[in-house]
Amino acid sequence: MTDTAVLRQRTHQERPAPPRKGGLLAGLLRTARPRQWVKNVLVVAAPAAAGELFSRHALTRLALVFVLFTACAAAVYLVNDARDADADRAHPVKRLRPVAAGQVPVPLAYAVGGCLALAAPAAAAWLCGPAVAALLTAYLAMQLAYCVSLKHVLVVDLAVVTTGFLMRAMIGGLALGIPLSRWFLITTGFGALFMVSAKRYSEAVQMAGKAGATRALLTEYTTGYLRFVWQLAAGVAVLGYCLWAMEEGGVPHTSVLPWRQLSMVAFILAILRYAVFADRGTAGEPEDVVLRDRALALIGVAWVAMYGLAVANW
Repeated sequence: MTDTAVLRQRTHQERPAPPRKGGLLAGLLRTARPRQWVKNVLVVAAPAAAGELFSRHALTRLALVFVLFTACAAAVYLVNDARDADADRAHPVKRLRPVAAGQVPVPLAYAVGGCLALAAPAAAAWLCGPAVAALLTAYLAMQLAYCVSLKHVLVVDLAVVTTGFLMRAMIGGLALGIPLSRWFLITTGFGALFMVSAKRYSEAVQMAGKAGATRALLTEYTTGYLRFVWQLAAGVAVLGYCLWAMEEGGVPHTSVLPWRQLSMVAFILAILRYAVFADRGTAGEPEDVVLRDRALALIGVAWVAMYGLAVANW
């Protein structure tokens, strides 16, 4: 490539992308990452595990918690994109983000993000109690610290993202006053670490030998280390789930089959199936893997069915 061609390519990458059609509100919505909202379904994890999901009170409270957590996550995305707008404009893909492209002004992104960050915990304190408000406040503080500096710290970045998933799983139990099993927390935490480290591993594999990595920290991790992390996390998650299933087993004399123990098979198969994509380096978008792989979806349905039967003690 000639020097002129290189100069043209750099100029093209540094030039702001034209704003997308749809207006300001559409840009704010896109910045809030609707595709990522599926993660917040984890708020039902603890109530579902305790068999307290289908009362009217529980469903209403969980729907509210889902909205509040989504608002907090949207606040973090808005602040993150406003802070990184200049850097994103030099990136071939991120330059299309609404803030970087000029569709959403940087001051407005900060303002809307700040309003959501203040409103969500305040609403939680009023509607759900101080424990939920405290957890949302801690989530916001941790994620904003991640945007500012923690995402550049080795290992800590993995821990922060993993903790965000764990907080999602905990908040439903806090909102309904459900005690959280230690095995539930271990399984959820290491399951999240498995997916987070598999995502980083996939990104590192895909960006190997290429300039302009989407995350500067990827150049400091080795693929061997990230592979070790997701394999370790997968093993601990499986062990934690098996101990949880054995400890919380159904009542043998009233249940047709030991459904909770049998659900271990589906859980292990799900981990093994997801590990296929992690090993290939194609787990960079976890929501795509979970939602698009039919085999994984069928395994998930089987697990939900068996665990549901265990909770119902059928």
